[in-house]
Amino acid sequence: MLPAMTSTSAALPRTTQDAASGRSAIRKMLNKVPEITLYFWIIKILATTVGETAADYLNVNLNFGLTNTTYVVSAILAVVLAFQFRLTRYVPGVYWTAIVLVSVVGTLITDNMTDNFNIPLTTSAIGFAIALAVTFAAWYAKERTLSMHTIVTSRREAFYWLAILLTFALGTAAGDLVAEKINLGYALSAVGFGAVIAAVTFAHFRLGLNAVLAFWLAYILTRPLGASLGDLLSQAKANGGLGLGTTGTSVIFLTAILAAVSYLTITTRDQTEVVRAHEKDRELGAA
Repeated sequence: MLPAMTSTSAALPRTTQDAASGRSAIRKMLNKVPEITLYFWIIKILATTVGETAADYLNVNLNFGLTNTTYVVSAILAVVLAFQFRLTRYVPGVYWTAIVLVSVVGTLITDNMTDNFNIPLTTSAIGFAIALAVTFAAWYAKERTLSMHTIVTSRREAFYWLAILLTFALGTAAGDLVAEKINLGYALSAVGFGAVIAAVTFAHFRLGLNAVLAFWLAYILTRPLGASLGDLLSQAKANGGLGLGTTGTSVIFLTAILAAVSYLTITTRDQTEVVRAHEKDRELGAA
């Protein structure tokens, strides 16, 4: 299992009086992101793969062109994020729709920098890494926490989504850079990135690597992993792929995402303990 921040108790008040006031404040806006479980990582990789194949489909197959594709998807993302920010709790359908769109936009940002502005991938990767570090520093300076269990204010959520966007852009640049420099091929690239993620997971669970650092490292690395899987499935056999095409691959992975999100919506398996407690209180109040 990939890194998860296993304790929610650290984000909650310790005394009975503080707990009561803490619950009152949290109910104004419950945690806006899912619990970090195996389901989270599965859907994230699926969404990352769609980000790669959908961008190619719109850009090439539908002849939108890179610039027009960027405009269209960015506009849709802005609308979905507006809905996301208006919510007061985590809603799987809205959240994961936003993640899929951020995956596409993150890919397009890097592709635009490379293809339209001729910015080297090395420069892009370094620039995105610095921007992500600055985002984390500003986030921590303002909020004194980077915990995924405390996205309960609009400002924290804004930092969260900015960091997510930068991880997709950075993952795209780093993945493309590795692919160009090493030229492992799609299958070996997927295995390689999977191995690095496994090493991060081992370091977290066995060697005490900080949970927040492990989470974001894995989050960045799942981008090139998903892209490698997407290319492996969609590219022609002559180019080392399986020949499913961007349309077929996108449909398969979008269907899998829909099935997984529907399951989580029904079972609430990926909701944090605070959200579950709130829902139980609502049920008891209605009764």
